[in-house]
Amino acid sequence: MRINPAEVEKIASLARLAITENESGTYGSQLSNILEYIEKLGELDTSNIEPTSNAVGLENVTGNDEPSACLSRDEALSNAPDPSNGFYRVPRIIE
Repeated sequence: MRINPAEVEKIASLARLAITENESGTYGSQLSNILEYIEKLGELDTSNIEPTSNAVGLENVTGNDEPSACLSRDEALSNAPDPSNGFYRVPRIIE
């Protein structure tokens, strides 16, 4: 399926993107290639494939939530760029 420049402009407008005429040609070609690939995927026989929401099994990889020793204040502030009186000092952002 080929996408014409008018369709590329409409898609860019919907996405609130400002594109040049050169970019329009590039994006049109890329979008056309993507749609052609999707059409190829549509030709595959998937009648014996079970629907799934994930291609691979999900597994919880987080560790056990167990209490452990905390960092001391000095250890926590040791890598801070500008600690001040036992606290993190950050640049002022409101005038």
